[in-house]
Amino acid sequence: MTSILERIRATAPTDQPPRSGVEDMLVQTYSKRLMVFTGRANAPLAQAIVDQLGINLGGVTLKTFSSGEVYSKFDSSIRGADVFIVQPMCGNPETGVNTNDALMELLLMIDAAVGASAHRVIAVCPWYGYARQDKKSAPREPISARVVARALEATGVDRVLTMDLHAGQLQGFFGIPVDHMTAAGSLAEYFTNFDDNLVVVAPDAGRVKLNKQFAAQIGASLAILNKERPQQQVAEITTVIGDVRGKTALVIDDMIDTAGTLCAAGETLKKAGATRVLAAATHGVFSGPAFERLAASPFEQVVVTDTIPLAKGAPEKIKVLSCAPLLAETIGRIFIDESVSAVFDGKNHTF
Repeated sequence: MTSILERIRATAPTDQPPRSGVEDMLVQTYSKRLMVFTGRANAPLAQAIVDQLGINLGGVTLKTFSSGEVYSKFDSSIRGADVFIVQPMCGNPETGVNTNDALMELLLMIDAAVGASAHRVIAVCPWYGYARQDKKSAPREPISARVVARALEATGVDRVLTMDLHAGQLQGFFGIPVDHMTAAGSLAEYFTNFDDNLVVVAPDAGRVKLNKQFAAQIGASLAILNKERPQQQVAEITTVIGDVRGKTALVIDDMIDTAGTLCAAGETLKKAGATRVLAAATHGVFSGPAFERLAASPFEQVVVTDTIPLAKGAPEKIKVLSCAPLLAETIGRIFIDESVSAVFDGKNHTF
């Protein structure tokens, strides 16, 4: 078996009740297979995951017909296997898929795996698409995040593995297990001892808990930005709550999309007296004018993970950390039925 799975097994609790003779026979005669596949949304991440696990990426044929319809076919038998499908719900200009293509491709791969008699099918979606549409903000709007959850369940997925959801209530849209990972530990490790005069800044009231935990983890102080949204994808930052003067301000959020809010935060912190401004987020969506805004912003460094592939043309100030080791560890634990929360000592719910 692979090294990462052997390590997990070696550290697993041994205080299990003794098996009966029948149970011993079943264990000896049945052995699960671990198989990992990827769609076209983020194949490099999937490859990095299997490299950590010490296995090969499974073969699958994926294409888009001239009509725009997506096609999927597993290249070999997956009967009886635990099938993990790595597919963040994001676009990838390199492979020509958009967000909706990625979602449809994931659904078709799940359906194909269920129809091919896989033992379990697990959707590994480190970036959960439509996550911000998790409630009605106006009359006659859909709750799109719930629609995605229902589609995944209806297609037959057994569980979902995701990372740093935009809001905790998204887990409640599912009737199946949802394993929620967080990149906070990886980001905290990067920024530990980064600057002795560091202050962690929550971009809004909704991120205070995450930022408070993050600040405690790296031994920094905390400040909060007062943010209002007059309309969708428009943010106004009016006040800095806390002392940032003469300090290095680090803004922590779950995602960076068009970077409008983030750049406004950077300007506000500079005006409030911060000597340096940094930013970090799990998901680098970077849509629209994000790259241009960040390049012209006062941020010295913007750190994200590789849940979403970084498009060409990114400014040099963007640094990408890999979440593959974390996802590989989690996949290994799910496969051998060990605790997932143990990876984070139970602190993987940062809402």
